[in-house]
Amino acid sequence: QLQLVESGGGLVQPGGSLKLSCAASGFTLDYYVIGWFRQAPGKEREGVSCISRGGGSTDYADSVKGRFTISRDNAENTVYLHIDSLKPEDTAVYYCAAAVRCSGYVAYDVEYWGQGTQVTVSS
Repeated sequence: QLQLVESGGGLVQPGGSLKLSCAASGFTLDYYVIGWFRQAPGKEREGVSCISRGGGSTDYADSVKGRFTISRDNAENTVYLHIDSLKPEDTAVYYCAAAVRCSGYVAYDVEYWGQGTQVTVSS
């Protein structure tokens, strides 16, 4: 079965950190760029970061720049999103996506979506 599986979400206090993982099964991630997206309640899904196939190029939305770090380990077939200095407005379901291209911080021509992992930032 071809799928992406996210993990690592949870309930965190403002200022805390999380590391989200996106693991692929049934296919090889290094053929794809990987984007992270999020969808807050009542809002549209938005891209937050994108990483190139080799990991040498990354980009971030202005709202997360300096706090989010995207990385990938192609040997482990996994991509990560490390989130620092969490804010209540970061509360959302976070999705990873295997795609054809990054345009800035947004992945386009998505071929696989993960099921999402909930991140809740609250005191």
